[in-house]
Amino acid sequence: MTDSLSPQARRELTRQYKQAFPCMGVYAVRCEAAGLLRLGRSRNAEGMLNRVRFELARGGHHDKAVQAAWNAHGAEAFRFEVIDRLRERDDPAYDYDAELEAMLILWTAELQPSMPPAASQAPRQNGGAA
Repeated sequence: MTDSLSPQARRELTRQYKQAFPCMGVYAVRCEAAGLLRLGRSRNAEGMLNRVRFELARGGHHDKAVQAAWNAHGAEAFRFEVIDRLRERDDPAYDYDAELEAMLILWTAELQPSMPPAASQAPRQNGGAA
C-alpha cells in the first residue's frame, strides 16, 4: 500500500489532531432489555465508551449488573452514547471537571429522578466509568 500523503501533510494532520479539543462530556450506557442505565462523565467521553465496550466484551467490567446484562442479552441490546458535550473555553484556567460534575448531576436528575446522583453511576476513575 502506498501512502498518498507527503511527510509534511502527515505532520500537519498529526499536529491538528493533537491540538483538537477532546470530547469532554456526559455519556450513557443503556440496556433496554434489562432496564439498565448508567451515566458517567469523562474528559474523553468517546474514549471512555470504547473502554466500556472493550471491558464488557472481555467480561471484565467492574459493574456486575451491567456485565450480567451484557452476558444475558448481548451487544445488540446495548446503546452507548455521549449525551452532552462541553465546549472549549478561552480561559486556560477553566475548571472543566467541575462543569462535568454539574452536567452529570443535571442529567442524572433528568434521566433517573428517583436515584441520588451517586447511585446512578459506578465509581469514576480518571474521568469517569460506567
